[in-house]
Amino acid sequence: MTTFVRVLEAPVEDKPTKLLHGIRQASGLVGFPDHIDRIVFEVDPEAFSLIPGNPFAYWVNDKVRSVFTESPPLNRDHLAMRGAYTTDDARFYRLAWEVADVGKARSRQETLTGQPYVALAKGGSFSRFYADIHLVIRWAQDGAEAKAFLSAYRMRKGWGTDWSACLNGYSYYFRPGLTWPLRTQSGLGLRVLPEGCIFTDKGPAAFIDGDSPSDLLMLLAVTTSSPFRYLVELQMAFGSYEVGVIQRTPVPVVGDSDRCILSDLARRAWSLKQRLDSNDETSHAFLLPPRLNEKVTDFNRQAIEDELCRIENEIDDLVFAVYGIDPDDQTTIEASVKKYTATISPQDDEDDDAAVDNGESAGADSLNAAPADAILAWLVGVVFGRFDERLATGERPIPAESEPFDPLPSRSPGMWPEDEPRFIQPPDVMVDDLGHDDDIRTRVTNAASKIGLPDPEDLRQWLAREFFPLHVKMYSKSRRKAPIYWQLATPSASYSVWLYIHAFSSDTLFRVQNDYVGPKLGHEERRLEVMMHELSEEATAAERRTLAAQEAFVEELRAFLDEVKRVAPLWRPNLDDGVVINFAPLWRLVPQHKLWQKEVRSIWDALCDGKYDWAHLAMHLWPERVVPKCASDRSLAITHGLEEVFWMQEADGKWTRREIPTRSVIELVLERTSHAVKAALTSLLEAPATNGGSRARGGRRRAARADVRGNL
Repeated sequence: MTTFVRVLEAPVEDKPTKLLHGIRQASGLVGFPDHIDRIVFEVDPEAFSLIPGNPFAYWVNDKVRSVFTESPPLNRDHLAMRGAYTTDDARFYRLAWEVADVGKARSRQETLTGQPYVALAKGGSFSRFYADIHLVIRWAQDGAEAKAFLSAYRMRKGWGTDWSACLNGYSYYFRPGLTWPLRTQSGLGLRVLPEGCIFTDKGPAAFIDGDSPSDLLMLLAVTTSSPFRYLVELQMAFGSYEVGVIQRTPVPVVGDSDRCILSDLARRAWSLKQRLDSNDETSHAFLLPPRLNEKVTDFNRQAIEDELCRIENEIDDLVFAVYGIDPDDQTTIEASVKKYTATISPQDDEDDDAAVDNGESAGADSLNAAPADAILAWLVGVVFGRFDERLATGERPIPAESEPFDPLPSRSPGMWPEDEPRFIQPPDVMVDDLGHDDDIRTRVTNAASKIGLPDPEDLRQWLAREFFPLHVKMYSKSRRKAPIYWQLATPSASYSVWLYIHAFSSDTLFRVQNDYVGPKLGHEERRLEVMMHELSEEATAAERRTLAAQEAFVEELRAFLDEVKRVAPLWRPNLDDGVVINFAPLWRLVPQHKLWQKEVRSIWDALCDGKYDWAHLAMHLWPERVVPKCASDRSLAITHGLEEVFWMQEADGKWTRREIPTRSVIELVLERTSHAVKAALTSLLEAPATNGGSRARGGRRRAARADVRGNL
């Protein structure tokens, strides 16, 4: 036997005293205190081998160690595995609200019949039982583009061309299961993985034979319990919940009666956690914003959290019993788990929702906004037709709750149902322009009045200056920023145009030019002429300041209109490219938000450099650069619909480059080249950087201009 004295948890200044007391205990000079305060342990070193990995866990008693021999490991009756990685997340990943909300593929067969996006579990922040899955992956034709890209990547690395080495767990995609973040300091957090998802290397998954929802929920209850988490922590160092550790952790044999109880408790916990998410307008569970949710559905956060705590305690008690762990050990384990989690906050997680550049948090959601701001943000969505105000007025009943493993809906319950017609079509463009039919302030005020909300104070100023930065934060997660309402504005934000990405088209900027900004400029120029004509030599200082302000406003509108005219002929939005790439050519139109302008300007520079040639925008603007690349890069050829032109599949299933393409590169480039687009691109590249933009990069811009001129 070997004697150990444990003083790890004592404060530094108390360690010498604790150690001396422990030595005296071990020598028999003083008695042992109660078990929970015990610091002296006598252990046979051979007992360490009972726990996988032989951890130096001398403080664990023989009964807890015996759990590893008496209960089967998780991977005997269940399967846990890591999932896919792409090596280029910017190309293949999107946030769910970025892409057209027409439904995501729920099976491999659906990806072969036109559904291009699949929900993607990629770890994220710590959460047990439930966490929304906010990412999707481009997966048309069963991921043909990603497979071709990964094969080429592995070939460049000298690893062969087997894409399946990167798409781990491929045969288990789309099955319901459990998932968890691989890296988090907040503890192990297993939660439901709905049917129709792909899981990743940072968001592993566990499955059972037959995919029974009740059996999966029972396993969820066990794996979220304190004893299971404690057994996991015994085997690992810190912070990374590897699949191998989860596989080796024992799962107790549970009788039929207890299985039903655990399954029901996990189902209830999942439902409560999902309801906590119903305030977040970016969530698949969103119903109504704070305050309105409380009013309509009796939502009570504290009551929900109290009920969750009760359920977790009930699960713990039952799982301790089926493991056969006695009350004294249960008390020790619970104290250890609580002590660990109490010292960590969710903000400390080392996961994919870490803070990103420019000081804007990726992962900030509606819950981080003040309730009043969250309601105003929701009202903007209402007037654009995204959210359904009838839930707040009682004209539409609250939708029934889904089941845990149901495929994620294409729209949250709080959005306007996709199969329900509208009698009045919402606007696709709104402006900050008092008296205009599409004035955003007036429309938001009218929507608030219809719901019975008071007229918001300082709403016009809030919309002009505060809403867009808040919106960028709300709609950013997993290192992606994807605002869906776009504020194009003058530098002073004295005039703004608002667009909704799921309503605009290639004609939208022409409409902004001809139906909104042009008439507005004409109106303000006429006002300026009248003011100048009426101004007398005896004008007061206040009158002269008013005139100067009008002159400045007109100049801002002229510059704004010039930029819209410059971009409109070449802007052809395609949501498959993602929000920031679609926004990139418009970077001069957001001088009111310096951080966002800097971000989209950097994307525009990268587009000019050829970094994102997989984007449809790159093919639209630079076909002479992108088409030849498709001849040597099959993944690009798939993206741009040119696979059959440049590539052929052999009898053994392998793809090889055609010696003679079915159509010439020159022909393909010419049919994709527009002289109007090239002229507009030249104008855009030669336009001076505004005060709100980053410094022009001369060499890069000159090269881009030369490239354009050479193909006019």
